[in-house]
Amino acid sequence: MNLALWIGTGLLAVVALAGGVSKTFVPREKLAAAHGGGWTGDAGDSFVKALGVLELLAAAGLVLPGALHIASVLVPVTAVCWVALMVGAMITHGRRAEIAFVVLNLGYLALAAFIAWGRFGPASFVH
Repeated sequence: MNLALWIGTGLLAVVALAGGVSKTFVPREKLAAAHGGGWTGDAGDSFVKALGVLELLAAAGLVLPGALHIASVLVPVTAVCWVALMVGAMITHGRRAEIAFVVLNLGYLALAAFIAWGRFGPASFVH
């Protein structure tokens, strides 16, 4: 169980890191032109950058507390926050009829829910 949670956490952290880097450092106009990034054309620069920073923090919050054994409870808390972020992403893509991205976000949500369940429950870092 612990190995499955670490693998899932690593995968989700990579997703968060990639999304965070692109939203934080790629110009919004370029993001809006990319496949699945059309929603950024309707959002302000500050909003997109803020989401990017949150995703960067999520990448760190999913991995570092557990790896360093410092405030390990932040791992499942971050996973719960990711669930909330994915609900927002699903609503945004759903409004734009981008069903493939809704399904993708649902997969990320399920992975985050698994991590939260596992780290709050049977494979908690607290012994």
